[in-house]
This record gives sequence, C-alpha cells and structure tokens, in this order.
Amino acid sequence: MRYRKLGRTNFEISEMGYGAWGIGGNQWLGADDRESLAALRRAIELGLNFIDTALAYGDGHSEELVSQVVRDAGRRIYVATKVPPKNDLWPAQPGIGIEQVFPYNYILHSTEQSLKNLRLETIDLQQLHVWNPEWIARDEWRRALEELKRSGKVRAVGISINDYQPDSALEIIKTGLIDSVQVIYNIFDQSPARNLFPLAIEHNIGVIARVPLDEGSLTGKIDEKTVFPSGDFRNDYFKGDRKKQVREHVESILRDLGSPQESLAEIALRFCISHPAVSTVIPGMRSVKNAEANCAVPDKGPLPPETLAILRRHAWDRNFYD
Repeated sequence: MRYRKLGRTNFEISEMGYGAWGIGGNQWLGADDRESLAALRRAIELGLNFIDTALAYGDGHSEELVSQVVRDAGRRIYVATKVPPKNDLWPAQPGIGIEQVFPYNYILHSTEQSLKNLRLETIDLQQLHVWNPEWIARDEWRRALEELKRSGKVRAVGISINDYQPDSALEIIKTGLIDSVQVIYNIFDQSPARNLFPLAIEHNIGVIARVPLDEGSLTGKIDEKTVFPSGDFRNDYFKGDRKKQVREHVESILRDLGSPQESLAEIALRFCISHPAVSTVIPGMRSVKNAEANCAVPDKGPLPPETLAILRRHAWDRNFYD
C-alpha cells in the first residue's frame, strides 16, 4: 500500500480507500453484513486506512458497520462521512436555497448522529453530501463547519460534488474554507482533470475520487445479459440499451490497449491514482476477493504515459444518473 497527504491536512491516507455506500443495505442490494465486515477488515490488514461512508447510506447502517471495524482495527483509521441534504434531493438543484438543504442546526445535528453511529468522539472528515455554487456566500454552511472544527467534533471538512459537475466546486476551493473535495473521476468521466484538479493542486485541497469503476461498467463484467437484484439502483443506471453501450465502449478500450494482462478494473483504479491531484480512490469492496485485488493496485504505481494517452481517448460524455 502507498499513502498520500489529504491536501493540507496532516492525514497520510492510503491511495486505495474504502467506499462504504455499497454496504449500507439500500440502493446497492445483495450485500451481506458478515461478508462486508470481512472485506473491510481484510482491506485494513492490507494497509487501507481511509473509509468513506455517509449518514444516508442505509440510514446510518453503513456508519454502524464501519464503527465495528474501526474500533477493532488496532491502528489509525481515518473516517470520512457526509451530511445528507435535508430535502433528500441528490444532486442539489439550482434555485433551491441552502436553508432547505443545509441549515446551520441541521448540519450540527446530522454530525452528532454520525458520531453516535460511528461511536467516535471525532470525525476525521465531515462532508456536505451535495453542493450548489449558489450557496457560496451564505453563512449557514460556513458557520456550521467552523463550529464543528472549533468544537473538536470534526478535524477537517469538505464537499461531495454533484454528479458530473466538477466545475461547481471551483469557487469554494478558492475560499480556503474546505480541506477536500469528493468527485466522480474515472476513464469515462475525465472532466475533473481539466479545471478542478489543477486548482486543487494550487490550493492544496485533497481530492477523493469516487465511482472509479463507473458503478461496475469498468470492471468489464457488464453486458446485455447482466441482471441486478430487483430494487437495485443499477437497474435504472443501466436501463434501456445502456448495457450494450457499456459493453461496446469497454471492448473498444481493451482493443486499443491490445488485450492487457491486467484486469480492466485494475487498470481503471490505476488510472485514477495516476493523477497527482488524487489523494485516494474509493471503490466499493463487498467481498474479501475484491478487497485483496483492489488493495494490491497501489503497489503497481501509476500507469505508463503511453497507456494513459490511450485511455484519455476513451472519455465518454454522458450521465447515466439521469
């Protein structure tokens, strides 16, 4: 395992982090708590020390599972969580005021609930789960995050950027009021590399790369025959002819790479950590097998320049969350 600083914090976090959305028990279905805990513990054994969860993942269930592992880890584990939007709208919508989404007292109350679920006295990184640049000058979020840091209930603060809107965080980065941003970044969605990543480097803001495997597309295992459990959000994400589109794009990548020895998932994860702005990448890992495979990736280092040049040609402008 290799480690990087999370921006200007003193957190030395593992390049491979753990995305805990999939173990929450809702939206991503099919998880078994015992297997999820075994996978998380195995990842920690292999050097992983950064876990990203959220109060909204299973209404706190993900945080509760994370708490079991962190308390028994025997080493320093950095825990990040998120304040859900009060109006339950993902992503944040234009024209809706922050008073409906992140009122001052609501941010404080949500953080208290996460602390209770996690059974921690301090959260390493608290994030707003959506962001709207229209809120930049408002006082609510600033006062709340400053109060949480001042009280010692959180060590660092950040935002999780709306899906496919990396430029919406440019102004808040310039304020110096946050320590990190979390953003979708993968072979298909390379847009953060244009403007967000250079600015994050300039201001020494940590970057958490989420959805590195595009909800499974970049494992190379999704095609027209793939079936997800009833009620799983991926049935909507891959609706219509999207599975066919994914298969065709994946086949094009593999063709251009010349039948690589590595799995596509490994290449996709290495793609993310090849960018110097990225502090950590946070795939979901619900099995020990996946935890072992993913945690072996950082030791292989960045992808060669010629491979990165090929992958940059496979950026794909679309939004399957619509």
